[in-house]
Amino acid sequence: MRFPLLCCLSILMVFGVIFGQGTKKSEPCSKAQTQAEMNICAGREYQAADAELNQVYRKLVAMLNDEEKSQLKGAQNAWLKYRDANCEFVADQYKGGSIRPMIDGLCLAGVTRNRTAELRDQIKDRNQ
Repeated sequence: MRFPLLCCLSILMVFGVIFGQGTKKSEPCSKAQTQAEMNICAGREYQAADAELNQVYRKLVAMLNDEEKSQLKGAQNAWLKYRDANCEFVADQYKGGSIRPMIDGLCLAGVTRNRTAELRDQIKDRNQ
């Protein structure tokens, strides 16, 4: 009774490994082992999120009239101040620690991705 069960489990594990490898999402930081490497990786994640935000922002600006551009610029400047202050607050929980830059980078990346989604929604709404 145990032998068939072990055979089935073994077969399932082999198929899981074979088929799971093709669908695995590559983590850019999966090999980071030191805190310094993780800090660098979090910084890169933020840089990528910021580059995407800038691209979407420019796309939205191109759709706006002068008054709307001015409104968006004011909103974006206020959002930047919020983002930076909020992430500084979040990261300062680890002030003096080697993990602080990583926490700051991950916070900046996450908040930036959320803002990018908001701007994409504005583009989508204006295209309807």
